Amino acid sequence: MCLAVPGKIVSIGDDEPLLRMGRVSFGGIIKQVSLAYLPEAVVGDYVIVHVGFALSILDRDEAEQTLNYVQQLETS
Repeated sequence: MCLAVPGKIVSIGDDEPLLRMGRVSFGGIIKQVSLAYLPEAVVGDYVIVHVGFALSILDRDEAEQTLNYVQQLETS
């Protein structure tokens, strides 16, 4: 079973569609992620990442609500 947590794109590198990479922040932890499946993704978007690939873009409100739930779990 996998748990997907939203991450926020903080920068995008190469514009070559199949090589497009971005730096994504997961609560302050930055990871390099492939954006090949999301050519429309821009800096500031929240994405769901699985095994290093961003798979979908989330609505900002939905992503922030999910992150709030995760923070509540951490403090319980």
